[in-house]
Amino acid sequence: MSQDMHERGMATRRKVLGDAHVDRAEAAKTDFDTPFQHMITEAAWGHVWSRPGLTMRERSMLTIALLAALGHEEELAMHVRATARTGASPEDIREALLHVAIYAGVPAANSAIRIARETLARMDPAGPAEEKTP
Repeated sequence: MSQDMHERGMATRRKVLGDAHVDRAEAAKTDFDTPFQHMITEAAWGHVWSRPGLTMRERSMLTIALLAALGHEEELAMHVRATARTGASPEDIREALLHVAIYAGVPAANSAIRIARETLARMDPAGPAEEKTP
């Protein structure tokens, strides 16, 4: 593992997921999963998320769509929460999930929409902007 790539990955991971999340994950590491944590920090965060070419917002939307299509609900909720730092809006999430419905199936999108709604509501107890009453 390249120390430089790991450091870059850790910086990007903190930028997207927040210090509190990363600190909890780091504190929870065990001897068993430390190699996995190092690998995803370098590969996902250091190589993919740190690349030029797409904005954090665009990467966030792609990640949400892929996680929804694959049914990875826990990771989906985590990346919906991360939109507070990536700049992807609730409308962006909705648009990504509409693509999931067409290209990956309505059941996958239906579950993802439920998870996104619940997660967004926890992030903003008043709910998404279009559901707020004056």
